[in-house]
Amino acid sequence: MRTVLVVLFDDVQSLDVTGPVEVFAGAEAARAGSYRILTASLDGAPVRTSSGLTLVPDHALADAPAPHTLLVPGGAGTRHLDPHLTDWLREHGPRAERLVSVCTGAIPLAAAGLLDGRRATTHWAYCDKLARDHPAIDVDPDPIYVRDGQVSTSAGVTSGIDLALALVEEDLGREAALMVARYLVVFLRRPGNQAQFSAQLAAQTAQREPLREVQQWVTEHPDADLSVESLATRARLSPRHFARAFQAETGMTPGRYVERVRLEHARRLMEDTADGIEEISRTCGYRTPEAMRRAFVRSLGSAPAEYRRRFSPASTR
Repeated sequence: MRTVLVVLFDDVQSLDVTGPVEVFAGAEAARAGSYRILTASLDGAPVRTSSGLTLVPDHALADAPAPHTLLVPGGAGTRHLDPHLTDWLREHGPRAERLVSVCTGAIPLAAAGLLDGRRATTHWAYCDKLARDHPAIDVDPDPIYVRDGQVSTSAGVTSGIDLALALVEEDLGREAALMVARYLVVFLRRPGNQAQFSAQLAAQTAQREPLREVQQWVTEHPDADLSVESLATRARLSPRHFARAFQAETGMTPGRYVERVRLEHARRLMEDTADGIEEISRTCGYRTPEAMRRAFVRSLGSAPAEYRRRFSPASTR
């Protein structure tokens, strides 16, 4: 049985705690004897979450059993942690077989020196600060979670569920993780390198209606002619005016937006279907499979076939 110990503190984000806990609890319900889930605060006293809920821990940290998986959630409380908690993490973190953070839970791990020399992520809003404050950490702001040896860090809030499902899959196999995911009504496996933002979220929503319509059109028709000239015609603007206005209102050029939408669509098809690479490249608006391959290598560091091998659930069956 693997003991999962969740560290609690005042102003913790409640979903950072309950999301992973529900995943491990679901796995335990499916396969009894897999996990023992415990919570602990520094002194054993109840804590108040950032949303006002009160959580009652099982233990004081000093009395908690040695964990297999030590999980540190995030929340506003990570910005003003008791230094005694940082000291406890510095001493006990390396002893855990797995060290996991959710959202800004990476901040106390960094303060304890447990992320030095490692690749890590956190909530997108705090990646720059984490990198500035701890230059020894290779902070990657893009993925929803990062696994580096025994240490796993995840991005904002719900990504803790994705990471917990990946850990259950590692421990108990895909079918057990799938059973938990179905029960929680979530996707089984968003790959860890999936971006924290979809293309639509990464770009700001344009203020003017014609530009918003263009954004929606691109999302719904990745295989269409999405040149600046074509999109400008749809927005009833000159190409130069359109390109300038689109970047000013969305924060990225039309070409960059189209590139992200097409890549995101291709990734989903590679993960969720058995369609051939040539068919997917055509569906997503790439002129040739080679053009899609270059886009994957440039943005993801792997060719489409390798990406599918690593991240398609069908490839693990």
